[in-house]
Amino acid sequence: MRKSRILGAVALLLSVSLLLAACGTPASTSPTTPSPTASSTSPSQEGGTIVVKGSDTMVNLASAWAEDYITGHPNVKITVSGGGSGIGIAALLNKTTDICNNSRPLKQEEVDKAKAGGIDPVSTIVAKDGVAVVVHPSNPISELSLEQLAAIFGGKITNWKELGGSDTEIVVLSRDNNSGTHLFFKEHVIQVKDKKAEYGPKVQFLPTSQSIADEVARNPKAIGYYGLGYLSNQQKAVAVKSATGPAVLPSLATVLDNSYPVSRPLFCTTNGQPKGAMQDYLAWILSPKGQEIVRSLDFVPVQ
Repeated sequence: MRKSRILGAVALLLSVSLLLAACGTPASTSPTTPSPTASSTSPSQEGGTIVVKGSDTMVNLASAWAEDYITGHPNVKITVSGGGSGIGIAALLNKTTDICNNSRPLKQEEVDKAKAGGIDPVSTIVAKDGVAVVVHPSNPISELSLEQLAAIFGGKITNWKELGGSDTEIVVLSRDNNSGTHLFFKEHVIQVKDKKAEYGPKVQFLPTSQSIADEVARNPKAIGYYGLGYLSNQQKAVAVKSATGPAVLPSLATVLDNSYPVSRPLFCTTNGQPKGAMQDYLAWILSPKGQEIVRSLDFVPVQ
């Protein structure tokens, strides 16, 4: 697994030539796909700016999309920043972003708040991702069950010897609560048996996926998680075993065939059904060119 074209840290801001149009008319909040009206070779006829904010998991992917898109759309300016899905959703609700990148679906209370403010969130699935569980390369542990992971991140297993490893404490790392990955991991791993379970009291909450990757790379006691795009040979991915299947390593293939148990869709969310310039850009993201960038950064294409 390679870590490709990492384009910046969490507060990445990319300014490049691009285009904006107002978001469309109200529509359903369920995931949708824009009509394929755009192509990478036909520049938009208007000029403007598209602001993209949100998921730290998606920030390098969103920046790569923007950088490539403007080569064929010289009138367009796109700014991209990360910080977490919660940051992006808040920006959508505050009308300070055109596209929210979110690695989790909006909560019902967020949808209700949006509608109360005259915003109709429409989410488009633009890629898929596996959440890799990682340890230091020297750690002898190579696979863990969902129940063991729930016990580790819930604070019930605190020493590696309880799992067949060395007699050392487990340093548990998680994304902070602005992160969609934080919530996804809680709901799909920590709460696999107990829907009221929470992160343990000694979990260290870090602001970016890159900070987790860096800490795992230097700390033989650490365990953490992040999207596939952040994997490198400085960390070791652990195979994850569900209750009904064998232990499976995260990869493009295992996310695509749904055999890896900690997988999810990634979304771009707009205010209303995307139209005009917004539709053009999102359709390009879903085009073969946009999806090739998804693959090149170790995410999983949707088509």
